Amino acid sequence: MDIKDLEKAAVEGKLDRREFIKRATALGLAAPFATSLLTQSVHAGMTPKKGGKFTFGSSHGSTTDSLDPGTHENGFATNLVFAYANHLFEVDNTGKLIPELAESFEASKDAKTWVIKLRKGVEFHNGKPMTADDVIAAMNHHRGEDTKSAVKSLLSAVTEIKKTGSHEVTFTLNAGNADFPFILSDYHLAILPAFEGKMDWQAGFGTGGYIIDRFEPGVRATFKRNPNYFKSGRAHFDEVEMVSLGDTTARQSAVMNQEVDAIYRVDPKTVHLLGRNPNLSILEVTGTLHYTFPMRVDQAPFDNYDLRMAVKLSVDREALVNKILLGHGAIGNDHPISTSQPFHNGEMTQRKYDPDKARHHLKKSGFSGTLDLSTSDAAFAGAVDASLLIKDSAAKAGLDINVVREPKDGYWSNVWNKKAWCACYWGGRPTVDWMFAAAYMNDGKWNDTAWKTGPAADRFNKIVLEARSELDTNKRRAMYYEAQVLVNDDGGALIPMFANHIHAVSKKIGHDGQVAGNWEMDGSKAIERWWFA
Repeated sequence: MDIKDLEKAAVEGKLDRREFIKRATALGLAAPFATSLLTQSVHAGMTPKKGGKFTFGSSHGSTTDSLDPGTHENGFATNLVFAYANHLFEVDNTGKLIPELAESFEASKDAKTWVIKLRKGVEFHNGKPMTADDVIAAMNHHRGEDTKSAVKSLLSAVTEIKKTGSHEVTFTLNAGNADFPFILSDYHLAILPAFEGKMDWQAGFGTGGYIIDRFEPGVRATFKRNPNYFKSGRAHFDEVEMVSLGDTTARQSAVMNQEVDAIYRVDPKTVHLLGRNPNLSILEVTGTLHYTFPMRVDQAPFDNYDLRMAVKLSVDREALVNKILLGHGAIGNDHPISTSQPFHNGEMTQRKYDPDKARHHLKKSGFSGTLDLSTSDAAFAGAVDASLLIKDSAAKAGLDINVVREPKDGYWSNVWNKKAWCACYWGGRPTVDWMFAAAYMNDGKWNDTAWKTGPAADRFNKIVLEARSELDTNKRRAMYYEAQVLVNDDGGALIPMFANHIHAVSKKIGHDGQVAGNWEMDGSKAIERWWFA
């Protein structure tokens, strides 16, 4: 019996979970992947049907959350915006880019001009037809000197957006960008109705599969199905409730007690406990999620190269993967491009735990004192324990680290991107350029290491811009390889591990056989993609 036979037997109910995993591991599959395969096989065998109320627990949510898509900064907001709004393009569950509100697109040979034809007949929740004017207003919300949008840098290359028809928009870039349509799928770039030439985000109307019924920042959001949704085969639930459950224990108790139908960010330490619950399936997906500890190079003492290198060399990455992720992930190499991505630099030497070399750089830095590491499990499940492990391993290199436990509420607005060193996570991005533009280029609002100046940073910004318009794949690969080396060496990002997305999902829930790995909860699209079996 091969894997396909095992999947078929599981779907038909001829094998229970324990026997499936036993036989799958005997065929060479690692246990976590066998578990994930079982979940996807069983759920894929379910037929979609309409109805029911879907409730899921989010590990994110803050009282500072807003409906302004330019301010979205956590998983709660991401799931919310994908529920009630749409974008020009969408990354599907296989990682492929597909049109959403766009119907088709055409690019010039130099990839500087992009003509996008829009779907006709799409309406916002208030009955207003979606047109090119709405798209232009939505994009301009993130452009200009006065914008407060976190993704201003993503659109910085756009020199002009003009209406070339009631349902056609033309973007002109200052340089070619082969990945431009991917950018337009970013969750911040939701298309909301225009009012007097500006995007009206306050009203909370979108074109999405669900209509916002209630939004309480940091608490919950409730939705009702949009009866006029333009996508067939999507938005199956009658109602949806998304609850903010930042506490890991509370989140896992809620799904085990069937108070919610699904959660994400399952703590690897308790995966086996949830997996034994007869009402739950464990859904594990490998993607671009990585856990980071950004050091801001604009604040002392992290403005010192040797101190940053001492920190990077003083971290036992294997211990973090084994003890925090319990094997549900892989070690990182202080750059954000995962092995699942086409331009991952697999030629780089993997940085290893080296207390002696770390001590050498610490002495060379001239620093003596204590380093504060701000942390909270709001960053990721196990972030506090991970910080303590870093403290212990660094002590052997002579580094004294003070672990500062920060409140969960307000962590993303008060700690991250502000304090000199903290715990963080990044869901990653579908393309290398997008990831670098979002978090590492000098004009990025979310450049949480503030790595913007100096010879290495200057070189990095130059070659990423050049790679963006380079249409020769081999030349582009060489540029991205160099960019990863520069981030690894000079940058302020400590990236010790890539983590799998781990969900606990009620067995009453069905979904497509393949689940997206670009974000948690099926690319943050579970609300519109999943159903009750």
